Amino acid sequence: MTSAPGTRRRRGGERSVVPRAEFQSYYGRPVIKAPSWAAPDIAGYFFLGGLAGAGSVLAAGAQLTGRTTTATALKVSSLTAISLSTVALVHDLGRPGRFANMLRVFKPTSPMNVGSWLLSAYAPAAGVAAASAVSGRLPRTGAAATTAAALLGPAVATYTGVLAADTAVPAWHGVHRELPYLFAASATAAAAGMALVAGPTAENAPARCAAGLAAVADTAVSKAAEQRLGIVAETWQEGRAGTLLRTARLLTVAGAAGAVLLGDRRGAAVASGLALLAGSACTRFGVFAAGVASARDPKYTVGPQREQLDRERAAGEPPRPEG
Repeated sequence: MTSAPGTRRRRGGERSVVPRAEFQSYYGRPVIKAPSWAAPDIAGYFFLGGLAGAGSVLAAGAQLTGRTTTATALKVSSLTAISLSTVALVHDLGRPGRFANMLRVFKPTSPMNVGSWLLSAYAPAAGVAAASAVSGRLPRTGAAATTAAALLGPAVATYTGVLAADTAVPAWHGVHRELPYLFAASATAAAAGMALVAGPTAENAPARCAAGLAAVADTAVSKAAEQRLGIVAETWQEGRAGTLLRTARLLTVAGAAGAVLLGDRRGAAVASGLALLAGSACTRFGVFAAGVASARDPKYTVGPQREQLDRERAAGEPPRPEG
């Protein structure tokens, strides 16, 4: 005898006439609250922090290899970017006192708290490095500050990826492994672009190489992230986020190709650098938009959870406790 439509078999052979619940939302509302962050502030904060951190690494390399004009330009760029990044963060927080309050404790398990301490340590180092390079004074102090900024730079460039992935937002949390690497590649592309724009062509060979590597890494990590997301990848591919991320890939690849092939020509170097900078910005704004879209649509919260439960049942694993 076949089961009636909408019924399912219970343990012990009994049948339930209650259809399996398909949760879509809570009384028409999203399951989770969408991020309240303002896109210009926080996506801009993501981009500028990446530009600053990666720029300090390239500046240290340029300094060590005698490319002093490029090194100075990148130091000034990093100081400007981290200053604007901090302004954007404080603007989103509402008042400067809230940023200061985050420094009252040190909590390694909180990406926001760790990020606040990183900014507090990195920004002065970037400032001293830039001031010394521009003025020509205190070269030893400037060299020490350049080294400190370069050591802190990778963390400054990527911790925002950890910060976003630490939320319940499906489009971010679902790629908690890939997102920091994507931000690292995007930051490297931005810093390489700044070096191409602000530095002389005689000194831009390392930046051209970095641009090519960043474009390859960006493309590979983006594809890996979308594969891992499953149905949530729709938020990376459709709407505003999809437009921004496709534009980002086009600009990054085109900028890297121009840098590698034609970077020894001033006009091409500047155009390629601007494309890399714009591509990096589009990546950050696109990822931000995807996160907001995934939080607003309940299917991107409920669907992946149900798929996970189904996989666990199929594998014979005990169900996870609720909450």
